Amino acid sequence: MAVRSIRVFGDPVLTSESAPIGVIDDGVRALVRDLLDTVELPGRAGLAAPQIGVGLRAFSYNIDGEIGYVLNPVLEVSGEPETMGEGCLSVPSLWHDAVRHPWARVTGIDLDGREVVLEGEGLMAQALQHETDHLDGMLYLKRLTAEERRIAMREIRESDWF
Repeated sequence: MAVRSIRVFGDPVLTSESAPIGVIDDGVRALVRDLLDTVELPGRAGLAAPQIGVGLRAFSYNIDGEIGYVLNPVLEVSGEPETMGEGCLSVPSLWHDAVRHPWARVTGIDLDGREVVLEGEGLMAQALQHETDHLDGMLYLKRLTAEERRIAMREIRESDWF
């Protein structure tokens, strides 16, 4: 359908909890097409609906050549949290160490109401946690240590996009 522009840090939609998707209608189908079109661009591992200005519980992913989506995901995590490098399309050009669990799974549905289960380690685990955070109104900046967050906030204030 369309590659949508990405909302950036400071936009209230990024800090608001997303609503569950009830009825799967033409609007939800269009949202999924836009999420898939937008996440397909190089360098994108995931994209949550709030990042394109839509406060619904949906995200797309692009991990190791596999592109897909999930509606109304519920997250499970496992393992001792560890620090790993992370960035975000809504906080352009920043890369910081965030704390994430080494394994994650989301359970949700597709456009036909069928169950979708995504799980994995590494980048998949990180992306599932990152995108679910977006749906809960949280940017990855909250997953940084206090010192890293201070550095990131300074970089944001000095950026040309803020």
